[in-house]
Amino acid sequence: MPSHLSADHPAAQPPERGSVDALISQTRRLRGDMDAVRRDAPADGTDPERRWQRALCDLAMHQLDDLDAHLAQLRDGPSTVPAEREAALPVVQAVPPASPGRGSLISRVGSAEWNLLTDEATWSGELYQILGRDPAAPPLTLDELPSVVLDEDRPRLTSMVTDCLIDGKPIDGEFGMVRPDGGVRTVHMMGEPVLDADGSTASMWAVLRDVSELRRSQRTVTETRDSLQRQRQAAQTEHRLAVELQEAVLPPWRGSPTLPRQGPGTLDLAARYLPSSSTLIGGNWYDALDMPDGQTLLSVGDLTGHGVAVTSGMAMLLGALRGMAVAGTEPGQLMSWLNQLLDASVQPALGSAVCCRYRPQSRTLVWAQAGHPAPLLFRNGTGRMLAPPDGVLLGATSGAVYGQAEVPLEPGDLLLLHTDGLVPARWGCRPDATGTVESTADVSRLLDLAPRFQEARSAQDCVRIVVEEFGETQREDDACVLVARVTT
Repeated sequence: MPSHLSADHPAAQPPERGSVDALISQTRRLRGDMDAVRRDAPADGTDPERRWQRALCDLAMHQLDDLDAHLAQLRDGPSTVPAEREAALPVVQAVPPASPGRGSLISRVGSAEWNLLTDEATWSGELYQILGRDPAAPPLTLDELPSVVLDEDRPRLTSMVTDCLIDGKPIDGEFGMVRPDGGVRTVHMMGEPVLDADGSTASMWAVLRDVSELRRSQRTVTETRDSLQRQRQAAQTEHRLAVELQEAVLPPWRGSPTLPRQGPGTLDLAARYLPSSSTLIGGNWYDALDMPDGQTLLSVGDLTGHGVAVTSGMAMLLGALRGMAVAGTEPGQLMSWLNQLLDASVQPALGSAVCCRYRPQSRTLVWAQAGHPAPLLFRNGTGRMLAPPDGVLLGATSGAVYGQAEVPLEPGDLLLLHTDGLVPARWGCRPDATGTVESTADVSRLLDLAPRFQEARSAQDCVRIVVEEFGETQREDDACVLVARVTT
C-alpha cells in the first residue's frame, strides 16, 4: 500500500462484494462475445493478418479467464481459490512503456513464422524487443530456438514443436528465454501448423507473449499469501498460549465460588471474565485470596496491550501481588511495589489495578488504586462509587506514592470491582499524562442495577445480572467483574 494511503482512505478500503459480482458478470459477458468473435476467425487461414487476429482473440480469452479468476479471488478471498487456478491469477500493474518488453499489450506480444520448405524465419519487431535481440540480426530458426531457452524448459519446447510439426498439435506453453544481456524473460508461446494444399505442414506460426512481470507478480501474491497464512498460524498459536496462560492464572470461578473460611462477616464471591469481540487476549485479571491473618485480598487489574507477552506480564504482576499480600503488605504499599516492579521490567508497560483488604472482624475494607475505576458499593437498593485515594497508573512514573482509603461495611453490602472494558468510557475520562483518573467509565448503568442486586440471592446472581446487561456488548477490550457480598 502506498505510504500516503491509510486504512481509512477510500482507496485503501476493500471493494464492495456487489460491485465485484457486477464486474464478474461483465467479464463473463465480454468473454462470451469474444468467444463468438474467435469462432468466426479462420483457424487455418494463410492470411497473416487473420492469424494475428485469431491469436489476439486467443490472448484476450486467456486474459479474460485470468480476470474472472482474479475477481473471484478478490470477492471470496485467497483461501477459497483452488491451487490449480491460482497459477493463472493476474496482478494488474502499471508498466512503464519505455522499458523493453514491459509496455502495452502489443509491445509485450510478438509473432513468428518458420517456413519448413525454405528454412526461413520471420519475426515481428515486438518479438525482437521481447527477446532483446538486434532487429538487424536474422531471426532464429526452429533448430536455433532451443539455444535461447532455459535448460530445464528445452525438452518441453522441443517436444511441443515436434508434436506440432508431425501431428498437427497446437503449441501452448511457457518457457524461460535468455536474452543476450543475460536477463531471463518468461514467454507464453501459442502456435499452430500451417498446411499447404495437400494437407502437409508447410510452416509453423506462433504468438509469443512476455508474461515475466505477470508471473513475478503472481509469485509475489503467492508469497504474500503464504506469509499471511504463517502469520495467521502464529497468531492462532499465540492466542491459544495466551488463553491457556490466562486460564492457568485466573481463579476458575464458573459456579458459586467460596473462600475456605466461612462465618459471620465473610464474603460471598463471584467473578467473570468477559472477552472482547476480537480474538485478542488482554491483560485483565481478577483475584480473591484468604490471607494467613484471616483477612481477604480482593483485586482486579488490567495491563495494557494484548497477546502472550501481556498475559505473561499480567501473570507476573498477579503472582507478585499475591506474594506481597501474604506477607502482610498493605494495599497502598502494594501498589508502590507493583509500580516499581513494572517500571523496572524488561518490556515497559502500563497497568491499572485496585487492591482491597477486607477485615471480617470489623467488616472494614482497606483499599488502594492505580489509575483504575473505583469499587462500587451497593447498600439497601442504592449504589455509589467509592471516593478514590491518590494513585497513578502502574509504570507511569518512578517512585510513585499511592494513597489508601478505609470504608466500613455492613451485613448485606455488595462490592463490585471491574476493569474499564466492562462499560463504555466517557469522553475525557481516560487517564491523563500523569496517569491520574477521575472516572474511567460511565458507571451509571452499573449503579442503576442496584434494585436488581438488592433482590438477588447471591453474588453469583449479581454477576449473572451484570453479564446479562453487558455481556453481549461489542466491547473493544476484554473485561473482568468481581462481586463480593458481606454475609450476615
